[in-house]
Amino acid sequence: MTIDSMATITDNESQVRSYIRNFPAVFKKAKGSWIEDIEGRKYLDFFAGASVLNYGHNHPELKKALIDYLSNDNITHSLDMASVARAEFLETFKRIILDPRGMDYRVQFPGPTGTNAVEAALKIARKVKGREKIMSFTSAFHGMSLGSLSVTGNAFKRQGAGLPLTHSDSMPYCNYFGPEQNTIEYIDRMLADSGSGMDTPAAAIVETVQAEGGVNVADKEWLQGLEALCRKYDMLLIVDDIQTGNGRCGGFFSFEEAGIKPDVVTVSKSISGYGLPLALTLIRPEFDIWEPGEHNGTFRGFNPAMVTAKRTLELFWQDDTFEKDVARRGRMMRDFLTMLSEKYPETGGCPTDRGTCINPTKSCPKGGGCPRGRGMMQALEFANHDLASKISEVAFRHGLIIETAGPDDQVLKLLPPLTTSDEDLQKGLNIIEKSLVTALEELGLKKKASGE
Repeated sequence: MTIDSMATITDNESQVRSYIRNFPAVFKKAKGSWIEDIEGRKYLDFFAGASVLNYGHNHPELKKALIDYLSNDNITHSLDMASVARAEFLETFKRIILDPRGMDYRVQFPGPTGTNAVEAALKIARKVKGREKIMSFTSAFHGMSLGSLSVTGNAFKRQGAGLPLTHSDSMPYCNYFGPEQNTIEYIDRMLADSGSGMDTPAAAIVETVQAEGGVNVADKEWLQGLEALCRKYDMLLIVDDIQTGNGRCGGFFSFEEAGIKPDVVTVSKSISGYGLPLALTLIRPEFDIWEPGEHNGTFRGFNPAMVTAKRTLELFWQDDTFEKDVARRGRMMRDFLTMLSEKYPETGGCPTDRGTCINPTKSCPKGGGCPRGRGMMQALEFANHDLASKISEVAFRHGLIIETAGPDDQVLKLLPPLTTSDEDLQKGLNIIEKSLVTALEELGLKKKASGE
């Protein structure tokens, strides 16, 4: 029986679906950095499933490991009972990732998604410190379940909870007030002052780069200052590395460059390497004080994801070759975005909603949009809040899938698979420039070439 896939989805699935509205095609196949729809049209993927597919679609080595495992009737679901796949992943993760970095964490499997990892992190922090409050930050995003929403900044997402989101205090992120104001000093004053009305939190939860919040980048000094505050006021430091980790920002963990040592780290998205659901909450051993079964989840033993995760670590993280390649491609992306911002002043200059650029850099242009990012998470923010969405829309017409970020979708966010070839990366960048020109014309910000 042949069905109309789009009509079936539209008629039967909840109105809550969103990406299908931005990318209205029925997708069928994918390989590497390319996706194909049922009409045979191919799209270059600069979204990578919101950084779930850092190693591309259907990587042959990962696919082989998965098929071999399944074809031999190996165990698929095991809750937290022992399995060979579980033990082999844990051994590989410790040997390839933790030990070379001098890291000592216990690995908790909290459930299959990032928000499961965040919920576990918040609970263990409160249990360890015996306090209710969690410090979070402006423009943060940590997930859609209630605990995660309580430490998320986006008003639209928070509103969907339908009830008060409490037991958290939102503090200004790095450069929130501009480069002249050190927000660490502000937070320190709030914590030190018994009249501030702020209770000492159990922990601070932070993203080193606020991906959904607009690709806001925290500098090393700010992250080091936050770690020092956590030590000063006896708080745990939780780093949410769900979208920024797994090599997206260069190193396996995004916080490595800053030299900080979080007490708890949340990992998900690309940890399975293949797009299979898997999440980890990493806990320093002295804080792993759970009672057996105190936090659990039905799908905390999804063995196929552990199989592909193990193979991913072996393929990409045995040495620093892959990490260096990500850094090189990241520079290629940043140079291109800087060129765009200088070439097209019609984009409106750096956003000044808060009186100053929220992401000041030495290369911050005077005329065009504001480029920023780390590794292969790069972005361009526009003062005109309609422009990023229009570029995404036009790019899709030209065969490129690219998303937006920020509270007003004012940021064009580039998340190509880390394995994208230089040739395909350049193709995508060229489409972005072409789409930017068309978007400016369609929004009436630039005259069409024929009329100039």
